[in-house]
Amino acid sequence: MRLLTTYRLELDFATKKDAAFLFELMNDAAYIKNIGDRNIKTIADAENFITDKYIKSYIEHGYGYYIIKLKENLKPIGICGIVNREEMSFFDIGYAVLPEHRNKGFAYEATKALYDFAQKTLQINEIAAITDPDNHESIALIKKLGMKYKKKIQLPNDDIVCHLYTNEKQA
Repeated sequence: MRLLTTYRLELDFATKKDAAFLFELMNDAAYIKNIGDRNIKTIADAENFITDKYIKSYIEHGYGYYIIKLKENLKPIGICGIVNREEMSFFDIGYAVLPEHRNKGFAYEATKALYDFAQKTLQINEIAAITDPDNHESIALIKKLGMKYKKKIQLPNDDIVCHLYTNEKQA
């Protein structure tokens, strides 16, 4: 079932059929460096992750992470999602794209569509993004969405100090 369609992409709900793709994405070196190691070591791990995280979020909250697919052939190329982290007072938007599909505007196209959907359809007004301060590509995308740097934060159980960007009006 498709959630959103853009000029070049479709954002679909994740299913266990996406496990091999998710396994590949979550074991990409840039994913592990910039997002973290989710301990997805087998396809079965990826299937469990989809069930325990993605599908559970759809059921409990009505939103979550979605599979980014090329519209022309429905090939999965990344993920994009919005989550409500308990440790943050904002909804967090995030994304990841396979290496061969980076720097082509796909990540922005997907996150912009989801950002607009979150505000207009889900009525989520305050949206944030967190990123490693050295992840210049993500910072550029976040700023293109209209978010501004707010402060440094450290998520629980994480050694990395991240930068928090929000669409909240600055005081």
